[in-house]
Amino acid sequence: MKIYCEKDYEAMSRRAAGILGAQVILKPDSVLGLATGSSPVGTYQELIRRYEAGELDFSKVTSVNLDEYKGLSGENDQSYRYFMNIHFFDHVNIDKSRTFVPDGLAKDSQKACTEYNAIIRREGPVDLQLLGLGNNGHIGFNEPAPIFEKETHCVDLAASTIEANKRFFEKEEDVPRQAYTMGIGNIMQAKKILIIVSGEGKADIVAQAFCGPVTPEVPASILQFHSDVTLVGDEAALSKLMERLEQ
Repeated sequence: MKIYCEKDYEAMSRRAAGILGAQVILKPDSVLGLATGSSPVGTYQELIRRYEAGELDFSKVTSVNLDEYKGLSGENDQSYRYFMNIHFFDHVNIDKSRTFVPDGLAKDSQKACTEYNAIIRREGPVDLQLLGLGNNGHIGFNEPAPIFEKETHCVDLAASTIEANKRFFEKEEDVPRQAYTMGIGNIMQAKKILIIVSGEGKADIVAQAFCGPVTPEVPASILQFHSDVTLVGDEAALSKLMERLEQ
């Protein structure tokens, strides 16, 4: 695993954007696995800046997103399709017909998962998968569980995840209780994985995920078994990991 410890969120975002940008330059028709949440916003802003400066071309890129809330349409301003549009897709020359997000309004959950797995197989393999890291160790919406889920599935969100996400909604009752997410198997099939973390609040879980035992109770710990993982974080988020590595 490669580790980049950056001074702050802005530096972390620039480093992550550089890695993603290099992937697109080296392989213009890359398949990118993309993530949502507060962690990648700065990365997307930096990618947009580089695109506007003429440094990047996304016209041949395909993207597959990790997850989507069940019950939200792509027009809902809290959906992850909407997030991707306003934070990235609307500002670069990516072909939106080549951007894929699970269907939050699907009536048949199992069918929705099967169809998204088919999209991942058809468009993949993912060349580079971007990940954030939840406070409880989740990646995508793969919550702590007795087993690692292999493929796209509908998951009941943990109370800690609902708590963390309620700041994006008017009130806690508005936060969806379920979501569709790529499975751990889908994520691990990516050729490269880029995981970004920031803030002191992530320090404990980062150390646990990358220095602790591999267990589905800490979903991100499975990344210890991937052959090409890059971790980019700020000093606060990586503080306890670096302490463990120096021991």
